[in-house]
Amino acid sequence: MFTFSLHTMNKLASLSTRLFLYVPMLALLLITSSCARFNADGSLAIWGYVLLALDVLALFDVFRQPWSIGKKLLWAAIIFVFPLGGLILYYLFAGRGNAS
Repeated sequence: MFTFSLHTMNKLASLSTRLFLYVPMLALLLITSSCARFNADGSLAIWGYVLLALDVLALFDVFRQPWSIGKKLLWAAIIFVFPLGGLILYYLFAGRGNAS
């Protein structure tokens, strides 16, 4: 009935390998986005304090790296503008070396 070409099978195989990366990230995003960083009175919720502390630690880590000032400022801006997403991106893709 259905015939799949080799090209179609390769596309499905690559999608299935990436799916294992995207599903946990999507679940984390849904969980954290449903938890508001602010309470009804405008004060930070517990999740907001945790996120703030992790962002501050990531910013300290950025400026301890032996990178050029441009790369440090770029990562700092990403973390500052996108608090949760920037934090995840930084720890996954920054290519951090040993801080001296």
